Amino acid sequence: MADEPLVLGIETSCDETGVGIVRGTTLLADAVASSVNDHARFGGVVPEIASRAHLEAMVPTIRRALDTAGVRASDLDGIAVTAGPGLAGALLVGVSAAKAYAWALDKPLYGVNHLASHICVDQLEHGRLPEPTMALLVSGGHSSLLLSSDITSDVRPLGATIDDAAGEAFDKVARVLGLGFPGGPVVDRMAREGDGKAIAFPRGLNNAGDPAYDFSFSGLKTAVARWVEARRRAGEPVPVADVAASFQEAVTDVLTRKAVRACKDNGVDHLMIGGGVAANSRLREMAQQRCDKAGIVLRVPRPGLCTDNGAMVAALGAEMVWRDRAPSSFDLSADSSLPVTETHVPGAEHGSVHAHAHEALK
Repeated sequence: MADEPLVLGIETSCDETGVGIVRGTTLLADAVASSVNDHARFGGVVPEIASRAHLEAMVPTIRRALDTAGVRASDLDGIAVTAGPGLAGALLVGVSAAKAYAWALDKPLYGVNHLASHICVDQLEHGRLPEPTMALLVSGGHSSLLLSSDITSDVRPLGATIDDAAGEAFDKVARVLGLGFPGGPVVDRMAREGDGKAIAFPRGLNNAGDPAYDFSFSGLKTAVARWVEARRRAGEPVPVADVAASFQEAVTDVLTRKAVRACKDNGVDHLMIGGGVAANSRLREMAQQRCDKAGIVLRVPRPGLCTDNGAMVAALGAEMVWRDRAPSSFDLSADSSLPVTETHVPGAEHGSVHAHAHEALK
């Protein structure tokens, strides 16, 4: 095996069929097939539609990734796949495909954690993560503060959302404003035309005595909906750009304030931000300002690597191979609620995948 492992990663936790190929910390291919347009008319992701879209896109997307990387499947040192968390049916499609390729190619299989992958993807852009690293993960399903001393084996949750995740709040506010789905990108664009100080929306869990690292965006979402409803009931126009900007300001204020506090409290001088909401322009700007002031080094991947993708799964898989972590057993299953403390699902000792498979099937 080469010093820098060549790993293919498969990501199907939600509505993106992502296939990435990584050699060490170098990204060779990042192929994505999205079914977001199939869900737009429903205002959110429909699990059954997502699963079927993954089935249809899987083989073509893997072929496209291999062609882009200029490698053969037989050249791979391992197959990594998101085992959880995520939508159960969607995860099963990816896990099944990864097993099939691992079986056919006699390659080790690595079932990895979706959230840990979002952290590890930053290595493809900024080099290996410092240890320890503080990570703020913000997406449609997660808003978490995580402390990692080893991305392959030690990720400790410090705080998380107690209700709506940040990305979920963006989607719901976008729906209230009639901006469509997904809400994150369109709210970000609209907010650039508005005044973030126009409306004083509440900051959840930001008072003395509140949990230091937990998040709450349900109250903010409700406050925006009530403000808009009151304007419409009074027959007054809704300043959509100002509402979007003020809502976005409230979200990013809380996220960055708590992330910097977590770094200071835990003596960590690096902050990594990942997940789909990390593509938000105001979040990146405010995080940079506050990190600079606090003497903290900020690491944020480019927007294309923040959303769900196969590259992040391949990155974590390559790190597993590089650190000689045990591959997963062939009876690997999807776990829709896989805790972030389980960075990967081990089981088999090193050796032939076929041998592990036959043993599991006895």
